[in-house]
Parts: sequence; structure tokens; C-alpha cells
Amino acid sequence: MINYYIMNQEKDRKQKLTTASGIPYAENENTMSAGPRGPLLLQDFILHEKMAHFNRERIPERVVHAKGTGAFGTFTVTHDISRYTKAKLFNKVGKQTKLLMRMSTVGGEKGSADTERDPRGFAIKFYTEEGNWDLVGNNTPVFFIKDPKKFSDFIHTQKRDPRTNCKSPTMMWDFWSLNPESLHQVMILMSDRGTPYGFRHMHGFGSHTFSMINAANEMVYVKFHFITLQGIKNFTNDEAAVMKGIDPDFAQRDLVTAIDNKQFPKWAMKIQVMTPEQAQNTPYNPFDLTKVWPHADFPLIDVGELELNEIPKNYFAQVEQSAFAPAHVVDGISYSPDKMLQGRLLSYPDAHRYRLGVNYEQIPVNKCPYMVHNYERDGHMRIDGNSEDAPNYFPNSFDDIYADQSYKESPLQLDSIVADRYDRNGDGDDDHYSQPGLLFTKAMNDYDRHNLISNIVGAMSGIEGPKKELIVHRQLCHFFRADVNLGKAVAQGLGVDIEQVMAEMKH
Repeated sequence: MINYYIMNQEKDRKQKLTTASGIPYAENENTMSAGPRGPLLLQDFILHEKMAHFNRERIPERVVHAKGTGAFGTFTVTHDISRYTKAKLFNKVGKQTKLLMRMSTVGGEKGSADTERDPRGFAIKFYTEEGNWDLVGNNTPVFFIKDPKKFSDFIHTQKRDPRTNCKSPTMMWDFWSLNPESLHQVMILMSDRGTPYGFRHMHGFGSHTFSMINAANEMVYVKFHFITLQGIKNFTNDEAAVMKGIDPDFAQRDLVTAIDNKQFPKWAMKIQVMTPEQAQNTPYNPFDLTKVWPHADFPLIDVGELELNEIPKNYFAQVEQSAFAPAHVVDGISYSPDKMLQGRLLSYPDAHRYRLGVNYEQIPVNKCPYMVHNYERDGHMRIDGNSEDAPNYFPNSFDDIYADQSYKESPLQLDSIVADRYDRNGDGDDDHYSQPGLLFTKAMNDYDRHNLISNIVGAMSGIEGPKKELIVHRQLCHFFRADVNLGKAVAQGLGVDIEQVMAEMKH
């Protein structure tokens, strides 16, 4: 009698197997059938529940940035920048804010190798007291294009050929050769910075031009930089190729292992600041995503330190379901006339609504940890109380929710009231060669230049088809315009007649 009582106590302490609706069931391995060898019975709803859920375990992968990793951490303010912004996460030296950071490759599918030659995504969700701030950038300060209407075309060239279903160097170089604005990013990608040694040893950038507003409603433009405190470390092209075969999840494993061993990776957050008056007078368009702001003119200003110190307990729940959108800014941080940024303000939340559902911000990893009040209701997978019986319209006579006018921004001065589809506006937008040339001659050393040329020659050697000569010569013209020595070296590596290319440039 005593043993029976003890056994029952042991059973009560264990967790019963149940359906998703909480109904306990006794058999999880054998389907109900008509006899031991008979057909299965339709009434076994446990089988249906298991298989139906299994069939839906894979949500649509991200169209870009599908392969990635993430970790939680903290951001600590180390320097006072209140003269530039009233954002509360920066309002006190020593203040800490919890965050989630996701790093990723861009073009590959979820199962691809994370040591591929590719830009790396660098996205941070700051859980601030005034809402979630998503800073969604890359490990490069520039990008391939400067107008969002080109984005889907560009990404198609990084995906699979519609006929062969293979990656196509021909598609990539054809697009790049037809869009000289891509040259700056192409040269970064083809350098060893295109194959970083995991995620811990690369810088991060907001890339876009953003703005900051201070307590006096004075506005400045800013760029965000995250400098790795582990030091820059890259694979060579050959090393990256070998690692793809040894461990296609190298970068993921490297981050998890480091944090598990309490070697918490850190980045120094810095900003560049440009006044509206300076923006008017720069020889280049400061809102062009293919351009950088020279550090000599706009030096880096220290802000704080970011540390990753916690691996998510469940990758799917806290990384795969995470959603970042540049539209999510907090009071004291805002946008700019950056065309690519303007396009992302709409496209990113729209992508999340497709992939995760209209209520994606209720998923715990995306949910603001502080109070949220609005009149959005219903929709697929509403997982909170749907505001119960509260009014779902505004204004109303029953609640005390109000629009706080203290968060209203000052009007933004626009350059023009004329609407048109501008290709170039004469503000330096059509100079696609000066900064790539300086990257090659000033920022790179001989070792970097050697590897860059070798990687370009290797990548362009994959161009195929009847348009091969046209694409190769067109791209070589861009390299020559950036720097003659670069053009000559790539042409020699490809076995191309240099004089012929030089003659074509004159036309």
C-alpha cells in the first residue's frame, strides 16, 4: 500500500504527455489500426496532430539573410552624446540596455555555408524603455545600389539561375558591370573582408545615414559604426573554401563556443556626425549608400560598448522568429533622405508580415518589454488577450490613451518640391570611382591588393556564355576608372588585351 502511494506521488511529479490543447494521451508511437496488421484508422487524431504540425514546422525562410546566428547581450553607454540625441538609452553614462543581435550571410539559403564570400548582416534590436530600436545594417559601410527599385533585381542575381538552378557568376557580374555604383561594395566583397573569420572578428555598420534629434529639437545626420574589439580577422579565399567543406556552420559554432566559454565578444559603438549645413556642402551625396563619409572630415565619436553574453535557449523561437526593421526607431533617432533607407522602411515590416504573420511583434523575442498601447486588433495568430473588451477605435470616451505631443518631431526641410524619378542630381551621385580608387590605393596594403586582384580574377573567370566578352570588358572599364593599376592587373589575370579595353573606354 505504501509502495503504491509512493509510485503515484512519483507519477504526479512527472509531466504528462498531452496534445497541444492539453489533453493527456497514452500512446505516442503506435497508430490506431484495425488489428496488428490492418489499415490505420482515420479517427487517430494524435497522428494527424503530429503530422500536421510537422508539415508546418518550417516557416518561409528569409528572402535574404536566411543563414545566420544570434545572441543576447547588453549595450553600455561609455560617453555622453546627449548634445546630439534625446534618446533615453543614451541619457546616462553607465546605462545598460538589453539587446538581441543577429548576424548572417546575405545571398545563401538557410543550409548554405556561413563562410561563403558574401556581405554579412549585422542587425541589433535594442529593448529600450521607449520601445524597440532596430538598427539593421551590414559588416560593410556601403552597399551595391543606391535606389530601392533595384533591390529585387540585385538579389535575383545573387540567388539561383532560373534555368540551371545554380549560382551564376555571369548574372552577378552582368548586373555589377551594368551598375557602376556597385563598384565600391564589389571591391570590398572581393577583398578578404568578403570572407570574415566568423562573426566575432568583423566590424558592423548601420550603413545608412540616419539622424539624431536632441532635447532642443536640433537635428544632425549620423552614421553608426561598431568596431570589433576582438580585432579584424579574415579567411583567405582558399581558407574559406576549405572551411566550407570542414564545417559549413563555422561562424555559428564559433560564436556559440565563445559565449559558452565566457569569451564574450564586444564591439565599440561609435558615430559620425554631420550637420545639415555640412550635408548641403559635401562634394558627394551624403545620403548615397554607395558612399562613405571620410573619417578625416567626420571623425568617429565614442558612444558605448556592446557585449554578447547569452546564447538563446531555443534557436527557432528567439533567432529564426526574430524580426528587425529599420523603421523601428525611438525618440531622438530618425531617418534621412537616404533612398535605400526610405525603401527599407516599408519593405522590411512587409517581409515580416509575410514570413511570420501580421502579429509578428507579439512573438516574445520581438515584443517590446514595456507597455504597448494601440488599436490594432485581430489578425492571424493573435497571441495576447487582443485587448479584451477595450475600444478598438480612436478617439473614444472610454480609455485614457492619448497621443503625446512631446514626441512630435520638427518639420524636415526638403531640397525640392518637384517630384521626379531622378537618376542623378549633380551632387556627386555619378562619381562611382573616386572612393573605390582610394579604397584600393590608400586603405589597402600590398597583401590586401594582391588578394583582391586574385579573388576578382577567380570570380570573373566563372563568367560564361555568348555575352562573356561584353560583360568582362564592361566590368574591366570600371576597374580601370577606379585605378589604372587595378584594371591592368585584373585584365592580365583574365588574359584580356589591355589595349583593347583602354580603347573601349574612350567610347
